[in-house]
This record gives sequence, structure tokens and C-alpha cells, in this order.
Amino acid sequence: MAENSTHIGHGTAEPTPTVIADGVDIVYRVNGTGAGRGTATAALNRILRRKKAEQAAGVRRVHAVKNVSFVAYKGEAIGLIGTNGSGKSTLLKAVAGLLPVENGRIYTHGQPSLLGVNAALMSDLTGERNVYLGGLAMGMPREHIKERYQEIVDFSGINEKGDFITLPMRTYSSGMQARLRFSIAAAKDHDVLLIDEALSTGDAKFQRRSADRIREMREHAGTVFLVSHSNSSIRDTCERVLWLERGELRMDGPTEEVMNAYEEFSGDQRTRKKPAARKRAAKPAPEPTATV
Repeated sequence: MAENSTHIGHGTAEPTPTVIADGVDIVYRVNGTGAGRGTATAALNRILRRKKAEQAAGVRRVHAVKNVSFVAYKGEAIGLIGTNGSGKSTLLKAVAGLLPVENGRIYTHGQPSLLGVNAALMSDLTGERNVYLGGLAMGMPREHIKERYQEIVDFSGINEKGDFITLPMRTYSSGMQARLRFSIAAAKDHDVLLIDEALSTGDAKFQRRSADRIREMREHAGTVFLVSHSNSSIRDTCERVLWLERGELRMDGPTEEVMNAYEEFSGDQRTRKKPAARKRAAKPAPEPTATV
């Protein structure tokens, strides 16, 4: 049975652990073709014999995260890297309590906050309304949001080229939306802040501001996890990196050590693919034609 996240009690030991993942497995179940048909009696029988029914109905189990264990401490900024489909975002959602784990346990100190590119704000509301909505959703008092409102807007850079904060968010580019989401989240000090690709769409100026703000949050709050395909962002922001590959924790250590190993691995992967690509692309050279 899946275990839910558990909060760590306050203690006096140093350093303070903020997230503990203990042998975590996360499994997705994907319905195959033909599922959902039959009589009510057949459906009941499938429920009573779930595993057998899953096989009969073509339900596929995708083992997204496999026996992952780590301990994160207060004040750390930890990067999560890996090729597409390696389980990075899935692991973050489980730490945030949004996904159940199949086996193992996740313990958290305080309340984790997940900030992603698709973080839920109301697209039909103005940026201004969303600032208040997002702040209230994080538990900030309305008076606090009002005090920090202009700082949030200025940090996001939304109004640098016009009064966009008064327009509906659906009119924003993906980069503008990501910057506003991060700016709202950064207005509060979090026990554990989980950032999933939310900074990759910002320009260099905004990424520098974000990196500075993440360092401030680490000093005053808990732990920051950053998922990014930008190696430079990981290097600029994190001093520790978890490398996931095919759902398994391949390496956990200092940023440069892990990044160098990952870049060597990624380079090898690209090198292996190149000969096949060249072979498929190769075509016989055309016969020369004489000119008269």
C-alpha cells in the first residue's frame, strides 16, 4: 500500500534534515486499449481481483522511481538532473505530497511547496489578481501580500515593457507566466521549495535575480530543490546534485563532481547515436552531368 508523506518533528541536532526519502518506489498505472468494457458484474469482479484484472484489461505498470533514498538538509540547494523520463518531476511531486509512493516513505520537515511551469493560477484573471490568489494559497496574510505586491511585480519584470500586470494571464508569454509564478513563490520563505523547470524560460537577467533569491531563501528558510535541463543554472544555484537515470539514483554528491560525470555520460549517449543517424541520412551521390 502506498505511504503518505510524514512530517519530521522539530529537533535540536545539526544539521537539520528537511527531507528524507527512504527506499521510495513510484509506479504509474496506464490503462491499455479495451479497458472499461463489460457488465457491472464483470467490473466488480475486476475490482475484487485487482492485479489479475489489471493484466486482463491491459493495464501497464510504469516504474517511474526505483528504490531512491537520500537525506536533504536545511540550507541546501539541490539540483535534480537526468535525461527526459528519468523520474525527476515525479520525485518532486511525491516529495510535495501530490503523488503516493508504492513502497518506502518520504518524511518532510514543514510544508513543501511545489513551483512548476504549470503551477495553478487562473489564466482568465489579471496578473494582479493572481498575485493575491497565489499569496493567499501559500498562506500569506492579505496585508503581507499588499506590502510585498510591488516588490513581486518588480522582481518578475512583467511591467518592464508595459502595464501587463493588469492584463489576464492568458495574454502572457510562457516566460512571463513562469517569472510571475516564481516571483509570487519567492515572496515567502519556504521550509522546502521544489522548483520544476520554472526558471528555464526566463532571460539571463531574471535567472541571476532568481539565483540570488534562492540563496536568500536557503539562508532564512529550509531547502531548495531545482529541476532543470540548464547545466549552468544548476551550477550557479546548487552545491549538491542528485542524478536520476531511468528512475534510479545514479549519483549524489557535490555539483561539479556529479555534473562532470553526467555531461560525460550525455556526451557518450550522443556519440553512440551519431553513426546510426549518419547511416540513415546517407544517400548515393548523384552522377555528374556533362554540360554542353
